[in-house]
Amino acid sequence: MKKYVIWAIRILFLALFILLMVTGKMMLWLALYGVSLVLSIFFGRFYCGYICPMNTLMIPVEKLSLKLKIQSDKKPKDIVGKILPWAMLVVTVVIMIMSKKLLKKDIPMLLIWLGLSVLVTLRYKPEVFHNYICPFGALQNVFGRFAIFSHRVKKDTCIGCNLCERACPTSAIKVTDKKAEITVSDCLQCTNCSEVCPTNTIKYTTKSKISTAENVAKD
Repeated sequence: MKKYVIWAIRILFLALFILLMVTGKMMLWLALYGVSLVLSIFFGRFYCGYICPMNTLMIPVEKLSLKLKIQSDKKPKDIVGKILPWAMLVVTVVIMIMSKKLLKKDIPMLLIWLGLSVLVTLRYKPEVFHNYICPFGALQNVFGRFAIFSHRVKKDTCIGCNLCERACPTSAIKVTDKKAEITVSDCLQCTNCSEVCPTNTIKYTTKSKISTAENVAKD
């Protein structure tokens, strides 16, 4: 998919998010998110790569951070792990429910998370927020690991150049023994890796098709 098409989709959904937020219809956005969870079983974490307003803003914010030279290569040790996103998910849901019942109004938790994603990305690489903080990404990770379609590497043509590993915003790609491997549950389906691959070895396809192609190449 062309880069301008990807960005057109992202901006469209960002505009939809803002419209629903202004009109007080954020439940429709949550419904959209719920549908994306089910579809991620088939198509991977496309919500994170194309629809999520946090990711859409984090991309230019990271570029700004690099330009200002304020981004750190280190990960904050206190939050590295898989527990915090789930804890944040529980806290977010509780606040949304209690504010509705006790305060009789909706606290804009999605807007709060949007601001937090920007602040975190100003200081750290995107993978910190994606992998260790975002509660919505935690759910996408669970459903996305069963993805039928995803970006995958044809090992027979991979040259282990590490370009895809460096381009991935979630560190879903690791190069070992001069061959890249993509962790499907962490992949945002954003195409960053396939765009920088010099051998066109990364494809959005099923695991079976990748295996078949490799077996044919061996024969």
